[in-house]
Amino acid sequence: MSREQFHKGLQGLQDGVLEMGSMVDRQIERSMQALINRDVPLAEAVIRDDVEVNRSRFHLDNICLSLLAMQAPMASDLRLIVSVLSMITDLERMGDHAEGIARIVLLMRDEPLVKPLVDIPAMANTGRVMLKEVLDALVQRDEEAAYRVGAMDDEVDVLYERVYHDLIGIMIKDQSTVEACTHLLWIAHNLERIADRCTNIAERVVFTKTGMLPEMDISTY
Repeated sequence: MSREQFHKGLQGLQDGVLEMGSMVDRQIERSMQALINRDVPLAEAVIRDDVEVNRSRFHLDNICLSLLAMQAPMASDLRLIVSVLSMITDLERMGDHAEGIARIVLLMRDEPLVKPLVDIPAMANTGRVMLKEVLDALVQRDEEAAYRVGAMDDEVDVLYERVYHDLIGIMIKDQSTVEACTHLLWIAHNLERIADRCTNIAERVVFTKTGMLPEMDISTY
């Protein structure tokens, strides 16, 4: 493999991460639509399409390994390849979280809502913004943008705490709501984990640019 082919491979690798990120974003969007509209066929489609996210991860995994095997990458190129190996794992897990939400929708079916769907969709929207912005930060090698994504995780945590305490309060007042509240708690937990995984990717963006792997914390930015 020539250096020119190698750099084309690197560009293809980055493009593949962006494509996988777009797939994951669509999975999150559709899982929330399925929840809001109690759309069982859409939830089933999200579950079915998770295999495509998994395939994308393994395809990119193989590209990374091929690039490592065929060349002795320079420091910056090596950091990108190593970072992508971590990023695609987080993206796959985010797809799993979206699939998890869809499976909960199937459990809920026509179950009455015990809490208006306000904070949970807000969590999803913030998570999707984080995903878009962290992928933009990767393309631009923008360290500051990556830190801003990390800081946004606090917004999701605040929403999660609100959902958690609201639902616990509802269960305490009315034990007949335990199952319905638990379903919403599981969904909120999946969304909180999606934001955490965006933060993981943001840390890898910083590593790609600087060679230093930070622990994202809004108090340090």
